[in-house]
Amino acid sequence: MFDKLEKEFSKSVEKHVLENECGYIEAVVEICSDLEIEPSLGAKYLSNPIKEKIRVEGEEINLLPRTPKLWSTP
Repeated sequence: MFDKLEKEFSKSVEKHVLENECGYIEAVVEICSDLEIEPSLGAKYLSNPIKEKIRVEGEEINLLPRTPKLWSTP
């Protein structure tokens, strides 16, 4: 049951991002608002790839501290 909800919620977030050309954080907030649920509850139903995209987006806009990266060689 929850697997289906996770897939549907994640798909609706992806669809919202593509259709409205917005970020993942904004998409989750807007969808949760439409469904009249708290974003913290909606976050439980996000897939791991979307959680990672939200983390990267949060780092880019300085909402989250940057994750240390491994050194890369040229």
